[in-house]
Amino acid sequence: MAASTHTVTNQVPPLVGYDVFRADRVLAEAVERHSAPGLLDGTRAELTALGRAAGSAEVQEWGVRANENPPVLRTHDRYGNRIDEVDFHPDWHQLLGRAVSAGLTDAWGRPDGHLRRAAGFLVWSQAEAGHLCPVSMTHAAVPALRADPALAAEWEPRLTAHAYEPGLRPAAGKGGALFGMGMTEKQGGSDVRANTTAARPLDASGASGASGEYALTGHKWFCSAPMCDGFLVLAQAPGGLTCFLVPRVLADGTRNVFRLQRLKDKLGNRSNASSEVEFDGTWARRVGEEGRGVRTIIGMVAATRLDCVVGTAALMRQSVAQAVHHATYRSAFGGELIDKPLMRNVLADLALESEAATTLALRLAAAYDADTEEERAFLRLAVPTAKYWVTKRGTPLAAEALECLGGNGYVEESGMPRLLRESPLNSIWEGSGNVQALDVLRALQREPAALNAFLQEVGKARGADHRLDGAIKALLTELADLAGIEARARRLVERMALVLQGSLLVRWAPPEVADAFCASRLGGDWGAAFGTLPHTLDLASVVERARPVA
Repeated sequence: MAASTHTVTNQVPPLVGYDVFRADRVLAEAVERHSAPGLLDGTRAELTALGRAAGSAEVQEWGVRANENPPVLRTHDRYGNRIDEVDFHPDWHQLLGRAVSAGLTDAWGRPDGHLRRAAGFLVWSQAEAGHLCPVSMTHAAVPALRADPALAAEWEPRLTAHAYEPGLRPAAGKGGALFGMGMTEKQGGSDVRANTTAARPLDASGASGASGEYALTGHKWFCSAPMCDGFLVLAQAPGGLTCFLVPRVLADGTRNVFRLQRLKDKLGNRSNASSEVEFDGTWARRVGEEGRGVRTIIGMVAATRLDCVVGTAALMRQSVAQAVHHATYRSAFGGELIDKPLMRNVLADLALESEAATTLALRLAAAYDADTEEERAFLRLAVPTAKYWVTKRGTPLAAEALECLGGNGYVEESGMPRLLRESPLNSIWEGSGNVQALDVLRALQREPAALNAFLQEVGKARGADHRLDGAIKALLTELADLAGIEARARRLVERMALVLQGSLLVRWAPPEVADAFCASRLGGDWGAAFGTLPHTLDLASVVERARPVA
């Protein structure tokens, strides 16, 4: 019998068996704040069920196995027939099925739909983020399809259904369908107007696009979730860049030409398949008018950008939850880590960043539900502003939270490396930082109603905190000076995001949270790294608020 060298002590129990929703005070409060009173109890029940599942040991293991067993491309069957299929681990299908059944593709047609879905997306992302790519694109395809009422009538019920039916077969025979998107090409990247994929009308009369049917030829450099039932893609028609619907399987049961060239070997997001795809006479149906492809698909882009904000808020929350949980149970230098002043400062700083992201994300979702002219104008500026800033903050936060676990955090078993690898994705997806900043400039220059709505939102907290008031004044001064605006666009958008977050926290967060945020992010009493908050603040209350205890 082998001798025992020592008894293992001072190791932290795993953060499992908890309700991810109810353990998140910030999220629960945001749902209560924005919900219609008659819907709140039902929404809480939905999110509690999803939160318990997300925090269970079983579902967390699904996420681990889905990432340890990434998708596999099968271009041909054993006989040499082209099939272009992707095999996923069974746990990927479990995760995706639960997401769809929970209504995470169903927001556009039900009361408080965007709020309920965004909160659910934030909860379920903490189990595993990769499978939510097709969930996001399926949800976001609805506004683009509405450019063609006939297509919307055919496809929208499938996309919003709470039924997941994997496998390539005609969508008409399935209880639910998933959508992807293909815009990026290798020669253009974010500059989609440089796309070279060609769309040839299939009208027998020779009239340009009269029937709405086209044949596409070209190459898409990034096409995520290629197992989906349909895709919205951009291609050059005779009338210019146009949006098209490309089904994987045609109505007669034959497979559309959708040649998967390879799967990308990515930094993170390992459970999700991202591919290169060739079109060669691929059948497509036009969505919207020829030459108006960007305008048609922009609603999809805006919705997926919001999901980038929500997804990063989820990543931040899980990172902070793990860090605070670790510090609660780990002792060092004669006491619990969470009681050490310097560690408390780090945790409080991380918690502030997470709370600001969640509060902003849910405010944007609620604006979608309100669907007024003022809220639509607000979203026009607030979405790219939030997408720029929140997603930029994800990576440094994940890295600092990992460091809170020390060497244990650097080990795969902790789950922290997966969060860190995932963290840059949302900043790149749907337009990187410069694209978002330039989009904000376009809105400022062309849509005065958007700026007015943004300033009205920020102004609701005026007079409540002198540091916020000073930041608003400085922002107005910067907006009045358009000289060299493009070169300083990032600085401007960062300031807009911080002022917006500060306004929301001053109105809705506990005083100790708002005070700490305004002192550091707006008042200048902050260093260049996390853990540099003013020591005079009530940091213990901020950390306790972030502790994942349901």
